[in-house]
Amino acid sequence: MVDADQTFVIVGGGLAGAKAAETLRTEGFTGRVILICDERDHPYERPPLSKGYLLGKEERDSVFVHEPAWYARHDIELHLGQTVDAVDRAAKTVRFGEDGTTVRYDKLLLATGAEPRRLDIPGTDLAGVHHLRRLAHAERLKGVLTSLGRDNGHLVIAGAGWIGLEIAAAARQYGAEVTVVHRGPTPLHSVLGPELGQLFADLHRRHGVRFHFGATLTEITGQDGMVFAARTDDGEEHPAHAVLAAIGAAPRTSLAEAAGLRLADRADGGGVLVDERLRTSDPDIHAAGDVASFPHALFGTRLRVEHWANALNGGPAAARAMLGRDEIYDRVPYFFTDQYDLGMEYSGWAPAGSYDQVVIRGDAGKREFIAFWVREGRVLAGMNVNVWDVTDPIQQLIRSRTRVDTEALADPHVPLDSLVA
Repeated sequence: MVDADQTFVIVGGGLAGAKAAETLRTEGFTGRVILICDERDHPYERPPLSKGYLLGKEERDSVFVHEPAWYARHDIELHLGQTVDAVDRAAKTVRFGEDGTTVRYDKLLLATGAEPRRLDIPGTDLAGVHHLRRLAHAERLKGVLTSLGRDNGHLVIAGAGWIGLEIAAAARQYGAEVTVVHRGPTPLHSVLGPELGQLFADLHRRHGVRFHFGATLTEITGQDGMVFAARTDDGEEHPAHAVLAAIGAAPRTSLAEAAGLRLADRADGGGVLVDERLRTSDPDIHAAGDVASFPHALFGTRLRVEHWANALNGGPAAARAMLGRDEIYDRVPYFFTDQYDLGMEYSGWAPAGSYDQVVIRGDAGKREFIAFWVREGRVLAGMNVNVWDVTDPIQQLIRSRTRVDTEALADPHVPLDSLVA
């Protein structure tokens, strides 16, 4: 039973935390809601940092989840620029801020997100080495790309995942020279496999990006304290005026670990272990967003999803669970990207080795198609490229676990809805 005397504390000021606070109010919770953010900016969404805002197509204010006045208007006690350094589960308190402010909670949500993995090589202390996770990083990178484009400068990107490719596209649109170093044989190899990874390699090459596959950075060399070149483990050296580390993100679990909460195995992506209702090993503590590892019955495994939709939906689901609602969190993973003239949406989960074929519907050469990852006739995932308004039927196919005729699946004239049993 929830009453007005209760206090719910949310640690983490990203999309998951902000949407959880919003949901508590829309669901009728009248107690205290305390939202603690370690950044000085109000909660914001991260996709624009490597897309519209980085390209200068969106204004800075457009990234925020709510206007600043919204929090006071809804009695959300917002603490910006404050770090939580301890959770006392026995006393049910959190301690935060330089002055060690302590507040008691009835329910606690950890939405601490993830942090970019750093390059552990010589030269990372040079001026011109960057990563992207926060709004301040995007603001700095925007200036860097502008300068590189103006001066015909070189950017070396370590990693050809989604962030690496989106920034490569942005850098080329600014006019910078770009080299991407990636240890896999194609971009996005672990996510899309070689079949679709090659499509992204071709797309970027057509826009002037150079790739160095099968290699990793071993050293960044400098001149007068500035980045001068980047060396790889196969002896190559690439000229560079800036280097971007885009080698993934690690869940921010230190607070949960110090509090004695169970964590997921690193082999499963790490994160805070939660059940299907996003409850941790302590029933009064929940976790959502990038940091949470949750069981997904549809895929028969634990997932830790680092994408916008998981934060957008996971925060509200955790809030409802904190209120005692009996709701299972089983959203089909979804993410999107925009690179040059390519727009893409991906639904599902199909890691390497989990599927036996990729079915293409449409014209991959023209980059107008849908790709389906299929195992034993069942769709595990679907990616629509420059084809729109098909996310719902794709997700219905995934959820239905229906065995489909792959020839019909590949035929654009057969409505996707008709393939769902």
